[in-house]
Amino acid sequence: MKKFIALLVLITFVTAGCATMQENKKTTIGAGVGAAVGAGVGYAIGGGKGAAIGAVVGGLAGGVIGHYMDKQEREFKQALAESQGREQAAIMQGVQREKDALILTFKSDVLFDTNASTIKPAAYSSGEIDRVAQILNKYPDTTIKVVGYTDSTGSDSYNQQLSEQRANAVKNALVVKNVNAYRITALGMGESNPIADNSTEGGRQLNRRVAIIIEPTPQAGQQQPQS
Repeated sequence: MKKFIALLVLITFVTAGCATMQENKKTTIGAGVGAAVGAGVGYAIGGGKGAAIGAVVGGLAGGVIGHYMDKQEREFKQALAESQGREQAAIMQGVQREKDALILTFKSDVLFDTNASTIKPAAYSSGEIDRVAQILNKYPDTTIKVVGYTDSTGSDSYNQQLSEQRANAVKNALVVKNVNAYRITALGMGESNPIADNSTEGGRQLNRRVAIIIEPTPQAGQQQPQS
């Protein structure tokens, strides 16, 4: 049993180390977690040998998925930097990474007029929606969740409805740009989950946002990204 545990630990670190040479520490975490999960499943199926095999398979899968998401993150951050370098107001507010998920934040004030859910023509002419759709299409092995948020001004029911309408507007804009509708879920969160103080104008502006949450599927990274 001790030999098995030592072997499992060794496989986990070797697999994670290979991922490190290929990418950054986020990929390493994916490889290590994948190895641990794979080992647990393998042990449940085939005992000690199954755990060892599961660790290798899980570690490789975790590293591949992490690498797949790393590449997308770089492209989205490059798009963000380019948009912020323009004179016109940028739609994208930020790009965050949470484990293997990517979160893009769009500014509702730039996308929509006050109390409206129709995307402004300027948002299309800036080319940012096109760029986001291009990257999403380049990496098809992901699911996409579009989430709308508002500030606390107005009633709960009104804010909920507006957030849903805005999330659906962004979803429809991506579908028009050939992002597969089956990959996308749209929902509104109203004034819940604020990221800033609603008692100030600056805080309310930050809370008015649309987030796009991108998560890998189990098949992520098994094929080369589309050009």
